[in-house]
Amino acid sequence: TYQHDQGRLAMERALGKRVQTSVVDSVAEGPDAERVLRDLAVQGHGLIFATSFGYLEAALRVAAEFPQVRFEHAGGYRTTANLNTYNARYYEARYLAGLLAGKSSRSGIAGYVAGFPVPEVVQGINAFAIGLREANPKAQLRVLWLNSWFDPAREREAALTLVNQGADVLTNHSGSPAVAQAAQERRVMLIAYQSDMHKHAPDAQLAAVTQHWGGYYTRVAQAVLDGTWRAQPVWGGMKDGLVQLSALHANVPPAVRELIETRRKAIEAGTFMPFSAPLVDNQGRMRLNQGALDDAQIAAMDWFVQGVVGSVPKP
Repeated sequence: TYQHDQGRLAMERALGKRVQTSVVDSVAEGPDAERVLRDLAVQGHGLIFATSFGYLEAALRVAAEFPQVRFEHAGGYRTTANLNTYNARYYEARYLAGLLAGKSSRSGIAGYVAGFPVPEVVQGINAFAIGLREANPKAQLRVLWLNSWFDPAREREAALTLVNQGADVLTNHSGSPAVAQAAQERRVMLIAYQSDMHKHAPDAQLAAVTQHWGGYYTRVAQAVLDGTWRAQPVWGGMKDGLVQLSALHANVPPAVRELIETRRKAIEAGTFMPFSAPLVDNQGRMRLNQGALDDAQIAAMDWFVQGVVGSVPKP
């Protein structure tokens, strides 16, 4: 939420008086989201961003009622004439984070506090594990599920459990600073997610996988102003500026920095793909013996790669 709001502020700076923005925060999924979206449309907003995965159904219903309003939904999988979806390839930076974790861990065990078992989260876990085991082929990634995006008490409990299981590097796909704070408290390392969590974990944080929405929000708003907006789903990555591995700690060795930078350039150039063969799942089954997974396969990912300790809950 913070990173999306930073994107809104960047859009305001870029477009100046051409835009006016409103914010409604802490909106629950379900009827509350639908009510808020409808209120914004009634108030005359011409472009509405719904920035949580669970807002899609509400956004679809309201978009059908207000065909003149443009809607953008973060992380969705359905579009209409006036509702677009957008998302980032977080897994690209997650792979780099795994490389860093593998090069930094002494125990060879990393811990991952995960929200819901949706493909976006599974992609991040798998990419992290691939990077982790590239750096250390014997490393393990232990996963604990929250079934929530934001639950500080349970995020902290999961982080501490992972540390007690031997993890000396933590990362997460959840919404509070609880994992960062737990890493700082227990003196283990952290790869933060979504935002730079240095202020919560000044000694623990090695780097952060961060989201950057300002450029995208500015382009979308400009397209609405110009009358050129179309519902064209966006799934952008590091080359598009939507996600980065940021805030590398000063103590990260030069050789590790060089490796990360080399891989980053290769991913952005399209010459290296994190989900490349051979891919074996954590049950020993060969999932890919040549080439690389295509977008459809990545978007439907519901299995863990070798090295991940845990399972993907089935619906």
